[in-house]
Amino acid sequence: MTSLFPQSKTRKNQPGRETDWRLIARLGGYAKRSKGILVLSMILLVPLSISGAIQPLLIGQTISLIRGEPTYEFLDAMSQSEGLNFLAWLLLITIILRFILQAVQGFLVQKVGQKITADIRNDLFHHVTSLAVRFFDRTPVGKLITRLTSDIDALGDVFSTGAIGIISDLFSIGVIAVTMFTLQWKLALILVFSIFPVTAVIIYFQQQYRVANYKAREELSNLNSKLQENLTGINVVQLFRREPFNADLFRSNNNRYIKAVDKTIFYDSAVSATLEWIALVAIGAVLWFGGQQVVGGTLSFGALSSFILFAQRLFDPLRQFADKFTAIQAGLTAIERINNLLSESVEIRDPEDHHRQYFSTQKTKVTGKIKFENVNFAYKQDEYVLKNLNFTIHPGEKIALVGPTGAGKSSVIRLLCRLYEPNKGRILVDGIDIRDLPQAELRRHIGVILQDGFIFAGDVKSNISLGETYSMDEIRIAAEKTNIASFIEKLPQGYDTELRERGTNLSSGQKQLLAFARVAIRNPKILVLDEATANLDVMTEALIQEALERLLENRTAIIIAHRLSTIRNVDKILVLKQGEIIEFGSHEELIERQGVYARLYQLQMLGS
Repeated sequence: MTSLFPQSKTRKNQPGRETDWRLIARLGGYAKRSKGILVLSMILLVPLSISGAIQPLLIGQTISLIRGEPTYEFLDAMSQSEGLNFLAWLLLITIILRFILQAVQGFLVQKVGQKITADIRNDLFHHVTSLAVRFFDRTPVGKLITRLTSDIDALGDVFSTGAIGIISDLFSIGVIAVTMFTLQWKLALILVFSIFPVTAVIIYFQQQYRVANYKAREELSNLNSKLQENLTGINVVQLFRREPFNADLFRSNNNRYIKAVDKTIFYDSAVSATLEWIALVAIGAVLWFGGQQVVGGTLSFGALSSFILFAQRLFDPLRQFADKFTAIQAGLTAIERINNLLSESVEIRDPEDHHRQYFSTQKTKVTGKIKFENVNFAYKQDEYVLKNLNFTIHPGEKIALVGPTGAGKSSVIRLLCRLYEPNKGRILVDGIDIRDLPQAELRRHIGVILQDGFIFAGDVKSNISLGETYSMDEIRIAAEKTNIASFIEKLPQGYDTELRERGTNLSSGQKQLLAFARVAIRNPKILVLDEATANLDVMTEALIQEALERLLENRTAIIIAHRLSTIRNVDKILVLKQGEIIEFGSHEELIERQGVYARLYQLQMLGS
């Protein structure tokens, strides 16, 4: 996926490295998708600002007309009653016009903001699901959920409330300033110069707020991570009476979050209070200086009234900015955090010619030959779990991986499925380096059944098809092949029975049976079983053994099993220890050698 966010050097825990406008500019690519609505909302700023600047003039002229002071020439030609009626109608028209324009412009801006939010959420989800498993090994799920939900919602406010709002406010301030200078330049200077200290205060507190808000967002991510971890592991939490201990950890994290939020509240309040104080001082200066001019006869009372209203209109955008301050800063922090995530490189990529089909049923049939050539792999740098691994699995051959916990058996499977990349060496399928294969094509020909079958919320048939377009007949045939059709038909609504998240309304064995059906319907040439029968009881295992034997026919298979009695009939057994193959051969050959495999087998036989 090509992100509209440029690759950034700004990393986590380094807030404030980029200017606000540069951060907002990162939304430009998304804003272009709604260019028509955006241009219309900008055009509406012109009549909106002009009508706002006219209203104080009309009120000032009304006061001057009542007091008998000089007014515009066209009003002098009217009687006082006619002039007041004309000004009242004109003021009403500007009020109605301003109300309609504000409503339309506000709706359009919010619509663009929501469109940007939705587009970024889609792109971020696509990017995250494209990242290698290695990224998820080091990133808590709760933090990712925070990025995809609250961070993106805050980001939308930057555009709708922030960027367009600031442009609108600046435009209004410009129109009001020009109008004031045409009316009385000395009073106009007093009000315009008062903007500078306000700007300085906003910039200072903005920097302080940014740091505090970044810390608050990080603490919220940690809080969500703790919550997600406890909910996922609720069985262990309750069985081992860990509730009080986990509650203390959560409370501690929650307190840190509250302290961080308190700092953001302080800076937000400081901006509002300081801005109000400067506004009152500026208005007081206008009253004092303008009052002297009114007494001296150089300024009409109506003109002074207009200036008081202009002062209110001049500071209104700044007050609104203070009100939006929290949302804008939270959104800018969200952009930094989301940009950090979008800057995570996609470690495992398809080749440049990823549209090429390497395996075709007409030309080149997949035979299922697998070859590991000098494969070295480490989860952490220089801590290799697989070392110089070399072996070949011929088409249709069944091999088993055996060894103690941590020997590297599951790592072999992850590398074959290209969930990780080897640090050195290469893996070939039918003579093709798997790095030259599109990931979808590679995984289409590899069926994996893990120890824990993951169930998605949804009905039974969708948990077998997993979003692919299989007919109902194909789903039933797959269920029958794996001997689970009778189990599904006994469910309340059969294949339409709704399964809860993670399949909590199914037993472990039932979930595993569905995993077998998922593989059967895809008819892969290479089959991988990673402790696939570990969660099955004796009766269920006997039921599926026949189906498993049918599933293994004419397929290359890799089987990981701790129960060595289940792999006696495979063609070859590879014994791993500390990432290296120390023995290989058939069951009988390894027993005769009296090596590691023979000792493991004898221990299991004694235990049983």
